Amino acid sequence: MKKILLPTDFSENSWNAIKYALQLFKNDTCKFYLLNTYTPAIYHVEYVLVSPAQFGLGDVIRENSLKHLDTFEKKIEKEFNNPKHTIESISAFNTLILEIKEVVIEKGIDYVVMGTKGATGAIEVLFGSNTVHVFKNIKCPILAIPENFEFEAPHEVLFPTDYEVHYQDHHIKPILDILSFYNSRVNILNVSYGYDLSEQQEKNKQNLEDYFKEVAHLYHSVSGQTVPQAITNFQLKSRINMLVMINNKHSFFENLFFKSTINQIGFHLTIPFLVIPIQTNKT
Repeated sequence: MKKILLPTDFSENSWNAIKYALQLFKNDTCKFYLLNTYTPAIYHVEYVLVSPAQFGLGDVIRENSLKHLDTFEKKIEKEFNNPKHTIESISAFNTLILEIKEVVIEKGIDYVVMGTKGATGAIEVLFGSNTVHVFKNIKCPILAIPENFEFEAPHEVLFPTDYEVHYQDHHIKPILDILSFYNSRVNILNVSYGYDLSEQQEKNKQNLEDYFKEVAHLYHSVSGQTVPQAITNFQLKSRINMLVMINNKHSFFENLFFKSTINQIGFHLTIPFLVIPIQTNKT
């Protein structure tokens, strides 16, 4: 059984991500955890030191959270009614990142699926700071769904790589698990800077070949482009339904998202983005 965490702030954006997850995993036996976290708008030290109930705020906020979670549960049952899926709601007085960390470990979560905010140029805003922080801090595959994205089966998947990762089961299995019910093809994209692959990179490439041997896959090598340009250009000429990247601290993933030039890269993502951590809580 797959265990999938669905953080929600009850926005249309988060509902859209929930719908995507329910459709993507419709053929899987799954347990979905709907998660809402809350902290009071007024966050005084004395509020934390003394029981929140004494202020009367915590109860109201919690009741509101539980009520909205119940509404979402009923909405899921009404619209999807999938006997393979069970839903459990979690309402937590905590920050989003800390609670996701705890739930991922406690429940043995396989994927976190969450919505992203609309594009305005800066990646922090494009994804929403919450999503970027989740990418950075959560050791679990994260699937980020762009605002207003309508579900498409992931028939064509784009997987950019610099072949610097020694691929292991926990890197590739989440990809294969998603693709197992779809007639998918993986497009492995390498951006060349005029150098031949090192011996280690060649080994990693062969290792990747072994993992994808049961799946349709194609290798692509481009030069004279940055990674964001290569991804954007590939999307323009091919109908890609999902982007997959491994969050290797020393790879272009980190350069792509977490450097100071973040607002200059013009990286506009319009498709679901699966981010695989280099290490997971299960390794």
